[in-house]
This record gives sequence, C-alpha cells and structure tokens, in this order.
Amino acid sequence: MPDLLPYRTLVWLDYRLAAVFAIGLPLVLLIWAAIRQERALLRLLGIFWKVASLLLITVLLLTDNRPLGYLLALVAHLLVVASVWFWVDLNEELADLPPWRPLPFAVRSWRWGLTVYGLLGAVLSASALDCLRGGVTRAVCRAWLEAPDDLHGGAARAFEFVFGGRWTAAIAAFVGYVALVGYGVGLLQWLLVRLPKQGRVAGGF
Repeated sequence: MPDLLPYRTLVWLDYRLAAVFAIGLPLVLLIWAAIRQERALLRLLGIFWKVASLLLITVLLLTDNRPLGYLLALVAHLLVVASVWFWVDLNEELADLPPWRPLPFAVRSWRWGLTVYGLLGAVLSASALDCLRGGVTRAVCRAWLEAPDDLHGGAARAFEFVFGGRWTAAIAAFVGYVALVGYGVGLLQWLLVRLPKQGRVAGGF
C-alpha cells in the first residue's frame, strides 16, 4: 500500500482552507460590507453563503460515512467558485468600485483566493470519487472522514452540554439529507424558473 501521509495532509489542508476561504474570510467581509452598506458586495456574499451551505451538508453526510458525501464535496467546490463569478450585474458593480478602497480590494482578493482553493479542492475531491461505490473502509476514503469525525465529536459534546441530548452521526446524516433536499429544491427552482427569466442577473437569488 502506498504511503498515504501526503494525501491525508492534502485532505486536512483542504478542510483548513475551507475554514478560511468559505467561513472565516466571507464572514468578516459580510460584516464589513454590512457596516459600509455596500449593497452589491452584500448580495454577492449572500449568494455565496447560500451556495456554500452545500459544504456543510457534505460534512454532515461524511460524519456518518455516507458515500454521497464524496460526490457532494466535488460539486460543492465547483458551485462555490461559480457562485462568485456567474453574475453579470454584480461583476459590473464590483468592477465599478474604486480598486484602491480596502473593502473592494479585499473582496477581489478573497474571490481569487477562493477560486484557486475551489478548483484545487475539486481536483482533490475527484480523487475520492471511487469511494462512491461504498469502499469507505479504504485508507483513501477514511482520509476524508477524519475531519468530519473530529468536528462531530466537538459538536456532540456542545450539543449535550447545551441541550442535554445526544448528537449522533445518524442524526447528523439525517439533518444532512433533509438539508440536501431543501438545497436541491431551491437549486431546481432557480435553474427552471429564475435562470430562464433573469439570466445571469443576481436579482432575487
């Protein structure tokens, strides 16, 4: 069996970069844009958060070793990148903002950083697509389950402390499936109704 330490390191790096580019930085930028009342940036970041919720759904499913999570990891990376570049109106409004201002510059830098992370993360996620066939006991597949397992342990302890109940892997997967259904319905509504009507205009996405 080949040495999987470099691969595990890359997988853990992917999760850590997700925490930076998909949670930490966009949260800071969202608060900053709200304070500055930059409507275009708020709309862009709002759309990003809606699309990026698929990353959380992926983690919930991987917590209970659900093979579907491997496919969603790939799809989520690609959708997240698309969500920050797809909109013609928001791209134009962002281009019109003075490039020397700190907030627009920070958003542009984050968008490019997110793009690089998302595309590289998609390539890495594609390497685990073979796990869809149920081989979650293999070392390559297990590498993707380590971080969700660690997060689940912390969430379970916090849930028990706050609510006095148990947060199990099965409950996490159930919540993930319910959220995925809602996500799918919203995505289909946008694809079938809003996109043909509005095109690449953010509108009421």
